[in-house]
This record gives sequence, structure tokens and C-alpha cells, in this order.
Amino acid sequence: MVDDRLRLVDVLAALSVATDLGMGQPAGTALRCCLLATGLARSMDISEDDVRSTFLGALLRHIGCTSTAAAEARAYGDELVSRRAAQPADFGNPREMVRLALGTGRGAGLRRPGVIAKTVVGDLRHGTEILTSVCDAASILAGRLGLGRAVQECVAQQFERWDGKGPHRLTHDEVSLPARVGEVATQAVLFLDSDGPGAAVAMVGHRAGGWFDPEVANAFAKAGRPLMDELAAVDPWSALLEAEPRPVECINEPDLDRVARCFADMVDLKSSYTVGHSAEVARLAEAAARALGLPEGEVVELRRAALMHDLGKVGVSSAVWEKTGRLTRTEWEQIRLHPYHTERILACSAILAPLGRIAGLHHERMDGSGYHHGLRGSAIPVPARVLAAAVAFRTATEHRPHRQARSPEEAAGHVMREAAAGGLDADCVAAVVDAAGQERPRVRRQWPAGLSDREVEVLRLVARGLSNHQIAARLVISRRTAEHHVQHIYAKIGHSTRAAAILFAMEHDLLNG
Repeated sequence: MVDDRLRLVDVLAALSVATDLGMGQPAGTALRCCLLATGLARSMDISEDDVRSTFLGALLRHIGCTSTAAAEARAYGDELVSRRAAQPADFGNPREMVRLALGTGRGAGLRRPGVIAKTVVGDLRHGTEILTSVCDAASILAGRLGLGRAVQECVAQQFERWDGKGPHRLTHDEVSLPARVGEVATQAVLFLDSDGPGAAVAMVGHRAGGWFDPEVANAFAKAGRPLMDELAAVDPWSALLEAEPRPVECINEPDLDRVARCFADMVDLKSSYTVGHSAEVARLAEAAARALGLPEGEVVELRRAALMHDLGKVGVSSAVWEKTGRLTRTEWEQIRLHPYHTERILACSAILAPLGRIAGLHHERMDGSGYHHGLRGSAIPVPARVLAAAVAFRTATEHRPHRQARSPEEAAGHVMREAAAGGLDADCVAAVVDAAGQERPRVRRQWPAGLSDREVEVLRLVARGLSNHQIAARLVISRRTAEHHVQHIYAKIGHSTRAAAILFAMEHDLLNG
């Protein structure tokens, strides 16, 4: 490659498909929202900087969607279903809220009345907390992607309303213009897909002055129809590259590691059982690949594929991932499809497609018993065999809803037995076990953000989903002391949500030790 500068939007467009799946929407929804928002912004003759922020903010609007997936699943059932129902609803309209509550929990059988009650109570007690966590996570991740303060502000304000009824009670021009434009376009696409362009225009007009900025709504009344007609006539993937404000955003080839790590942490945030999972898998896989003597290019590709191997998990409800009992056949089939989703997400980008061919094989087995391709033996590339061994080892050392974590020694025995039975490549397993055994306790004289040793210990428990009461019991301290530690952690890292604290811990590799 003569020029190793890569088009950032090529990568982000593919990864936005993961956020579509996480919101229960068809792949490509974020692309279409982005195109409509960008066209609407340009019709308003606003500054090019605001157009750029609108473009990127709409594309990555739901990048924080994993931060509350488990909590939503516990409260409302399948969060992919509840999110799909809730996204177009006007939370400032009591009639729509009653209709949404009554539609919650379909298929829950005798549990449905309880789910409906939780929905009503949840709207009052937990709604703001959920929205704030999603926005907080989105803003942090956008910052880590290097997208700038204006884009961070846009995604942080994605649920704010013109009438001040959003989670932070911002009103009118207190909400950034890109966020106001993106909200109108996003809702318009949802109504366009369900009921057609007429319904989208009517909805925007009806919500003007309440949910929506009247000026933006008026612009949509003038330009919305032709923009939606144009949206229907183009290939969103090609149109997105043309629509990106100039000069286009580029990154250097080595920066793919930063992007991959960002999305790894986004995926791992979906469950307290998986925080830090992908980064550790990547570390083990890279060390094992070097020990096996793989060429440097393959090692780099494997590291990045390992970071993004679980992207497809966002397309499976947290109600399945967090289930403590036996999985049904339908639930098991959903899980078996997550490597397929990973592969298809990465295949959307010419830059990421080679990584997808490795990442999508992380549950294949040498004897053909794996999924989703069911490959065997020599049909599985060596980097994919290393990845499968690293995933198996790391997963064994992590807590899961149905079992406790194994010790590193027990995990080593587990993967070595699987290799002896013909499932995993024996050489790759040996290299991964050696890589895990080489890890030594890290001595740090100074933790990031000035955290103390005890605060890091508490942060690890926060990341595992423990409540203040459970943290107190685990550390044999009073609940009040545990609460003080948590509040001090929040103050030092500059955020006040569990999602933000977990992202901080993953970003700074604080989870192992």
C-alpha cells in the first residue's frame, strides 16, 4: 500500500451495523439516518462544522447502546424487542406511554403483568438513569475514536428535547444543533420504514415545539419529501461516502488498533460477565501467535480480529446471555449465530473484511463440532485456531451466569483436555497456555486518575456488576465505606455512571489483577 491513510467512515459505517443490531433495527438503519440528517442539515444552510458533527453523530448515535442492555433485559425482557418498540414513542405523551407499557412483555406468558408493572415503574425510577448511561458511554467512546468535542456533545445529547423533558432537562438552544437535527432525521426514518413518507412528515410536524426544534421541523416540512425520495433511490453505502463533509476523515493504518479496541470495549460492556474479555483475548492471541512464529502481518491482523471477534454478540438479547438456566433450542441457535453476525459486520468494510474472515471463526473446532461454518482440520486457518484457543481459555477464567470462573490452572487443564479430544489445535493451545502463564502481577506505583489500590479493587467489583452492598460484603467493609469508595472513583474519573466507570477500567486495563 503506497498510502496507508484509511477512510475512517468506511470503518465506522460497517461498525454502525453492530449498533443497528444492538437497537433491534435492520442493518443499515444508522446509515440511512445519517444520510437523511446530513441532507436536512445542508438544506438549512448551517456551518460545515455543524454538518460534519451531524453526519458523525447520526452515524454513531447508538454507540453506547450496550451499556444498559443487561439492565433493560432484566427489567423488560428481550431488550432488542423493547427498544424497537420504544424508539419511535414520544415519552412526553402520556397516551403513547400507556400504549407502550401495555405492549411490553408480549410472549412473557404469566409473567407479562409483572413485566408491564416493571415498565411503568422503570419509566419513573430508572428511565433517566438508563438514558444518561447510554449518552455517557456514547460520548466517551466517540472521544476515544477521536471524533472531537462537538460529536461527543451530539451523542451525549441524543435524548434531549426542545421542551426540556429529556434526561438532562436541556431546552431549546441548550441542545446542540447537530443533536436537534439528528433527532428529527432518526425519528423520520423509523416512521418512514413503518408507515411511509407521509407518516414521517406528519409525525415531525405534530412533534414540532415539543420533542423537536420548530425550526428543524419546518426545514423538514420543506425538504423532507425530496430527501426521503432520494434516500429510497440510492445505495446507502455508496451515498454515505459521497455525503461525508470534506475534507474526509482519515486515519493511519496503525490507528485501526485504537478503533478496534474502542469497539471491543463497546461490545464487552453488554454484560458484567465480559468486561475486558476481548482485550485479554487479543493479548493472549497475539502472544501465542508470536510464539508460534506467525508472520508479523498475520499477527497484526489476528490481534485486531481478536479485539472485534464478539461484535455479533450485540445482535443477541442480553436476556439470553444473562440466563442462568438451561438454554432453549431457539436461544442456543441465536448464540450460534453471533460469529456469523461478526463476520457480516466486518465484511461491510473493505478495510475490515480480512479481519472478519478470522474473527468469524472463533468458535470453529478441529473436529468439525464448532460453529457457525462447521469447518474442520486444515480448513481452519492457523490464526483462527489461535483465536479459538485464546477465546476458550479466557472464557473459562470468567464468571458466567450458570457457573463460577475457573482458576488459570483449571482453565489450562480445560483447554488442554479439549485439544486432546480433538476440538482445539494442540500447538495453539500450548502457545496460549504459555502466554497466560507468562503473565506476572503488575506492580503500579501510580494508578490512572489518581485511584488508590483499594479504589481499583472496588472498581473491578463495580465492573463485575456488584452493588454497593455486595462490594461491602466482598471486601468486609461497611456499605457506607463502599459507597464512599464508589463516589470517590466517580469523582476522580469525571463521570457518574457505572457504564462510564467500566469503560474507564477497560480503557486503562484495570480489570486483571
